[in-house]
Amino acid sequence: MTIEESLTGLGKILVTGGNGQLAVSLSALGGEQVIRIGRPEFDFDQPETIAAAVSRYKPHAVVNAAAWTAVDLAESEPEAARRANETGPALLAAACAEIGVPLVHVSTDYVFSGDKGSPYVETDPIAPQTVYGTTKAAGEAAVLAANPQTAVLRTAWVYSAHGKNFVRTMIAAGAKNPRLRVVGDQIGNPTSSDDLARAILAILARVSKTGWQPEYAGVYHATAQGETSWHGLAVAALEAAARLGRPMPEIDAIRTEDWPTPAKRPQDSRLDCSKLASVFGVQLPDWHATLVPTVETIVSAS
Repeated sequence: MTIEESLTGLGKILVTGGNGQLAVSLSALGGEQVIRIGRPEFDFDQPETIAAAVSRYKPHAVVNAAAWTAVDLAESEPEAARRANETGPALLAAACAEIGVPLVHVSTDYVFSGDKGSPYVETDPIAPQTVYGTTKAAGEAAVLAANPQTAVLRTAWVYSAHGKNFVRTMIAAGAKNPRLRVVGDQIGNPTSSDDLARAILAILARVSKTGWQPEYAGVYHATAQGETSWHGLAVAALEAAARLGRPMPEIDAIRTEDWPTPAKRPQDSRLDCSKLASVFGVQLPDWHATLVPTVETIVSAS
């Protein structure tokens, strides 16, 4: 059964986030059922557009893939980050509640400090270390409070063949530089936006089949299986590109302190995704499996 066939009973899915990685993936995979909207039609900085969009399209489900994701810039523009990550999503959740439709809200590993030393589960205490993480954590609470039919998906290290992301940046840098320096002491779960989109569509297919169940509400972790460092991800991506004829640069692993940034990054933000599999029967593949075809698409398009 295809994704589109499994979603037949659900109807229209409204996806915010315009041209963002996840919104594009959802649109590509979900077919005509997915309505992708962004600025100026839908803009968290223009609150009146939020309920207006939900009212206009009358969707059967909403996926909020819109967010302030400029982690470092958020440190100097906290109010703008809060509008995008908390205030706006709360209004969107309320608009969904008004017409009685479920909301899938995308969040982040940055709600954690990164010092647990093992993969985080959903019940672990949050301890965001940045403005971005703080506003995303507040957004989680806000959407869950505003709409009882809300599932929050925390994901991490999202990449794709489109948009701005680490994998595309590394491939471009590797084509121009014989030597790269990449942080090697931060660990996480690289996640393809296509795999995340498939997971979201599978969740909505389950909702379509069973109707919304109270146990569906809450927070879930949704990342690819497997773990690596930024250095490990860069090596894997550039080795895949090299097999397609691209140059293979030397890639030095450096420490976090050797690459200072305004916002602190979690040292170890691995997420345990067992709950997602238990409740929805959804499990994302290992990150290696999707990285190679993604790199092939990037290289062939450049």
